[in-house]
Amino acid sequence: MKTSKGASPLTLAGLLITLGIVYGDIGTSPLYVMKAIVAGAGDSIDRDFILGAISCIIWTLTLQTTLKYVLITLRADNKGEGGILALYALVRKKKRWLYFVAIAGGSALLADGVITPSITVVSAVEGLKLTHPDISVLPIALGIITALFLIQQFGTSTIGKSFGPMMMIWFSMLGILGVVEIAQYPEILKAFNPWYAVKLLSLHPNGFILLGAVFLCTTGAEALYSDLGHCGIANIRASWIFVKSMLIINYLGQGVWILHQSVSPANLPNPFFAIMPGWFLPLGVLISTAAAIIASQALISGSFTIISEAIQLNLWPKVRISYPTTKKGQMYINSVNWLLFSACVIIVLIFRTSTNMEAAYGLAITITMMMTTFLMVFYLKRINRKMYFIVGFAVIYTLIEGSFLLANLTKFAHGGWFTLLLAGLIAFVMFVWYRARTLKNRFTRFVKIADYYETLKEISKDKAIPKYATHLVYLTRADYITDIEAKIIYSIFNKNPKRADTYWLLHIHICDDPHTMEYSVEKLIPGVLNRIEFRIGFKKQPRINLFFMEVLKEMVDRKELNLDSNYPSLQKFHIPADFRFILIKRVQNYDFDFPPVDQFIMDNYRLLSQLGVNDVRAYGLDTSNVIEEKVPLTKDDNERPLLLRTH
Repeated sequence: MKTSKGASPLTLAGLLITLGIVYGDIGTSPLYVMKAIVAGAGDSIDRDFILGAISCIIWTLTLQTTLKYVLITLRADNKGEGGILALYALVRKKKRWLYFVAIAGGSALLADGVITPSITVVSAVEGLKLTHPDISVLPIALGIITALFLIQQFGTSTIGKSFGPMMMIWFSMLGILGVVEIAQYPEILKAFNPWYAVKLLSLHPNGFILLGAVFLCTTGAEALYSDLGHCGIANIRASWIFVKSMLIINYLGQGVWILHQSVSPANLPNPFFAIMPGWFLPLGVLISTAAAIIASQALISGSFTIISEAIQLNLWPKVRISYPTTKKGQMYINSVNWLLFSACVIIVLIFRTSTNMEAAYGLAITITMMMTTFLMVFYLKRINRKMYFIVGFAVIYTLIEGSFLLANLTKFAHGGWFTLLLAGLIAFVMFVWYRARTLKNRFTRFVKIADYYETLKEISKDKAIPKYATHLVYLTRADYITDIEAKIIYSIFNKNPKRADTYWLLHIHICDDPHTMEYSVEKLIPGVLNRIEFRIGFKKQPRINLFFMEVLKEMVDRKELNLDSNYPSLQKFHIPADFRFILIKRVQNYDFDFPPVDQFIMDNYRLLSQLGVNDVRAYGLDTSNVIEEKVPLTKDDNERPLLLRTH
């Protein structure tokens, strides 16, 4: 049962599901965070260093994850949905140029997220080296990653039921291991004092650079917001108390173990596995691997969701989306799945160890967090929050995330270039697709449909013109009921005149509300011309053929329409009437050239269009009933002529 806002209520089952869905990324960070911090410690580690490092972790989780995301950003829900694209949909109406921000944030989130399966799985498998030093990690890690991506096409609802209990075991293990260590050195609790964090950052030679390693503890914070629609704000906030407690306890325990070692930082094993008793280590590695798989699954599912939203927001080429199970919201995008798999394999083969991957991790996600902060400022203005609160939020998080970004830039040469390169490629695709569609819309000329009412009535009755179809259906981009594309008028009257008994105009409006599923019917010329307005949320797939059939059935039930054939020989046997769809595809007319930059955009748009699916498949139309007409993008008729008559 949902609340009025569409958010899931607080329940025990909801809390368990939230543990399995939301916290995979941030929950597996203890696998590598302290190891990364130790690697940047220099020649020696002392008490103040460990207290300062853990203090940085505690206050990063508090300020960045708890305050910014859990307490503030989760309130920016779009009818119960969260994530940077849902936030963009909330604020884009009056600030269309914010698509730049959405593209930067969305592409960085996808790019940096690609490394999550690689670093978590490799880190977990590396735990085997403590008992089997000669074991080869890469083949095992690649095998797990391959199996994970292979099963996506079959759906994961069955194994997904175990995610919540498994993550409950994982977090409980983190807490128990940490408590055992803390009991040996309670003084580690001084790390809650932020003074130690300030002291480390200001006095240690590598203090500022260490922020790049510290930041890894909060890289999964964006996932809390992205998964808002799956779990609800109440379940996320309540479960975060438990998750944060277990994470901090484990970090404190790792800190105690490090302090009791006498070897140099370079020779220390991963403290996460080192705090495990020898008898428990094999089971601990197994639980860690399971948690890594769950974290990876959350990333993959999240990527499918982001791409599906981007398609509806006109930020990504249309691709085929399938639904392998009946579970709500579970989808599978074949092209995205194998692109992610390829990227993960490349990362594993290039960086080979989790230590090397740490150097590549975190840089791009800081961009996503900064873009979320930017969009949140506009959202806070939209809901009329006090100006001092908006300014304070903007200043504080610009400083915090700007500092993390500068610290992470030191990773660029050590692997950060990979995620930035990937983010750049994704952003390029998003920008080209959005910009090209905008350019094409500039060449769409609309006319007043009322001017053609009489002509449509006449052509519908003109027996001299062979009947083209009983029902002729066009997809229109005209946002206003009074308008229609000039090209549709041309198609009906000039391009092989098309007589039909009834003409239909279907318009698809993608709504900022993620779950809208509505339609309305306007009988522009009763019995001759109808327009259907579909209002579809950006998280829904526009299955227009299915939706249109549902509309027709309802109109028949209301006695507004008779769908029997109009041919007498067929009518007496109640044979259904025939339908034909006309799709008008706008292509560039090379009689004129775009400016060089716009031409570059259009050339790449044409290439990307070939990689995606066409409108027939995207809208779920019956290919046997569809005719696709190509029309050129032409200049307005009132443009200055190219030729001058001299005689």
